[in-house]
Amino acid sequence: MATGGSKEERDKLPRDEEGGGQIHGTPASGQVEGNSYHPLGEPGIRHWQASQVSRPGLDERGNVFFAAIEMTRMPMTLTDPNQPDNPIVFVNRAFLDLTLYREEEVLGRNCRLLQGEETDPATVAELRAAVAEQRAVAVDILNYKADGRPFWNGLFTGPVFDAEGKLLYWFASQMDITRRRVSEQSCLQAQKMEAIGQLTAGLAHDFNNLLQVVAGNLEVAATTVHDPQATLESIERARLAGEKAGKLTQQLLTFARKQRLEPKRLNLNSLVVEFSDMLVRTLGDKVDLHLDLKPGLPACTLDATHMEMALLNVLINARDAMPDGGRVTIATSTMADSERLERHGLAPGTHVVICVIDQGQGMPPEVAQRATEPFFTTKGPGTGLGLAMVHGFVQQSHGSLEIDSVPGTGTTIRMIFPLARQSGLEIMAERLGGQHASWTPAAILGRRTILVVDDSHDVRELAEHHLRELGYRVLAAQSGEEAMELIERYGDIDLLFSDIIMPGGMNGVRLAELVRQRQPDVPVILATGYMNELPVAARPGPGYTTMAKPYRLADLAERIRLALASETGKRSASGFQHEG
Repeated sequence: MATGGSKEERDKLPRDEEGGGQIHGTPASGQVEGNSYHPLGEPGIRHWQASQVSRPGLDERGNVFFAAIEMTRMPMTLTDPNQPDNPIVFVNRAFLDLTLYREEEVLGRNCRLLQGEETDPATVAELRAAVAEQRAVAVDILNYKADGRPFWNGLFTGPVFDAEGKLLYWFASQMDITRRRVSEQSCLQAQKMEAIGQLTAGLAHDFNNLLQVVAGNLEVAATTVHDPQATLESIERARLAGEKAGKLTQQLLTFARKQRLEPKRLNLNSLVVEFSDMLVRTLGDKVDLHLDLKPGLPACTLDATHMEMALLNVLINARDAMPDGGRVTIATSTMADSERLERHGLAPGTHVVICVIDQGQGMPPEVAQRATEPFFTTKGPGTGLGLAMVHGFVQQSHGSLEIDSVPGTGTTIRMIFPLARQSGLEIMAERLGGQHASWTPAAILGRRTILVVDDSHDVRELAEHHLRELGYRVLAAQSGEEAMELIERYGDIDLLFSDIIMPGGMNGVRLAELVRQRQPDVPVILATGYMNELPVAARPGPGYTTMAKPYRLADLAERIRLALASETGKRSASGFQHEG
């Protein structure tokens, strides 16, 4: 998305005059550019982002300009914000061809008639905010034709005022960019697979080494059972190696997009350190990676997978800019300079900054200005989507991207993000003033009953043991059918934790539905390793919490704590019956 200037900002720009003063316009001056599609091939400088007319009516349709509007293949609309619900008051023929609606079906209706089930609410909110502020805006939005078929719409809309500055209309132009979006997604997937190819060479070697550590330590443990301390140390080394192996697999699954993605609270220092092995492999032998991480860096809320992809893309650009090798530095810091934040359109306050500094060839200003445009590249066979993808991700995360480059010296790319909101634990810790607090489930929630369902005996036993250690009552079942029998036998539960994919006729989603027929408000957590690969019928609805496998036991405990915390006003499972 990109927005034009405010009224105060537009007043400072030079104005165009046409028709002997009958109409005035404010040039776009490159302001209405961003990660949205623009059809000009170059940044829009001279087209108008807002206009003023001396004759506001729509009745004069006998001139060549109206003929041009009806002859163009660019769909156009006018809406009237002075009427209730800002209805459409004019559409040209190209708009009817694009949307397949008849003119009488759209006149008098709000443009939201084009929105549908998968239209992004955040994009709609951006449009509404721009309209409320009387700013021009350009977005890519998923719309729907009259026959229900979706299409990607490259939308531009801007305000039209009368001679006294009163808002009269909103003008909008559209363009079907579906093919372009599909092409972009294909190129992004190709880019991801290329990244996987660069990573896998070293992964096989690392994975074999980790397997050796696991197998060797378990063998040692088997021979030292007489020495409990030595046995525990061997098992701990095997566990740590297993975690590293799982992390390697998870990173590959992430790049192949076989994991469910979600923004979460994270620390960029930790992300960089954990991801640094893969970054080193990507940079190769000629490039040295240095880390300069600010201690005590505040957390932010980001999609960790997209953040890793963004960092990888920037690192690949840095590597390609240094064909003879050199140094790349990843640094983190904080930013609170109000003037600088205002230039980036960010809210006042402290922000987190992660930057990548290379010693490469650098870019001249005209190249740096276009570096984030989709498909713009100076690398020959490159897709031109790397920095465009980074820019889009940063904007969607309510942040800003900053590029400083000097030819012959190098490039610094900064990603600036707002801080995460304080967690409940942090707020409580501040209130306690450093006093020790007990965060055990028994201390916070009282004793609760959890039903654990998984067809894998080892996974089920691991979760069951861990939750019992935390003070919960635990019922365990290996199938959905057995789980329902346990509920009939023991009574109500406080939380269901189930695998989704299980043998037999009942998967985890169906089990959750049956349990909620009995207990409508019971919290449900569902786990699987391949969320996006599930058939539609097996995908959990919005009322369920989901976890990706493999999960950390600490993460499971936190999810359960949060789910039960929302139920603290309710009584624990009153129908639970002990046997014996």
